[in-house]
Amino acid sequence: MPINKEIQKWTVLHEQDVSPSPWFPLVKHTVKLANGNVIDDYYFSPLGDVAQVLPITKNNEVVLVKQYKHALGEVLLELPGGMQQKNKSIIASVLNELEEETGIRATAGQLISLGKIANNPTKLNQVTYGFIIFDAEFNAAQKLDPTEDIQVITLPAPQVLKMAINGEIWVTDSLNFILKAALAYPDIFGLAKR
Repeated sequence: MPINKEIQKWTVLHEQDVSPSPWFPLVKHTVKLANGNVIDDYYFSPLGDVAQVLPITKNNEVVLVKQYKHALGEVLLELPGGMQQKNKSIIASVLNELEEETGIRATAGQLISLGKIANNPTKLNQVTYGFIIFDAEFNAAQKLDPTEDIQVITLPAPQVLKMAINGEIWVTDSLNFILKAALAYPDIFGLAKR
């Protein structure tokens, strides 16, 4: 029989920035666990939060971005989005990323939250916030960063769901938000209501 006990947070005894470069922040903690043990070399990366958006057009097509991701050496399909921008809120950041990557200008009032996820909370201090927008329109120009080469793709929502299920879309945060959107809006994604 499980024992109900209160899980306690660790105590940070010392923190040291050991970042190899501004591109990859890295922190070393000395921590004291609830049981009294001390770990003097716990590393994690405080990369910063991320925001993604699942834009759906008036024709119920999902707008995806296809781009090269160097850490994996792969060209991947995912939702538009990016890191929270300096001195900007998550909302402002996701709207900027949407316009920059796809040429879709939207307003905060159009954003509907899909919640938040943590990809690897053991090693990353990063939360990804997801949103959905309906009636998305291509009403602006792409403004890509110097490291970006992005192809914008629109596909029917049921096809995007199938691609997520069969592994053609496999970036964790995009996959999670597509599945969450399909559960929240089953008619758009071709699912029968429960």
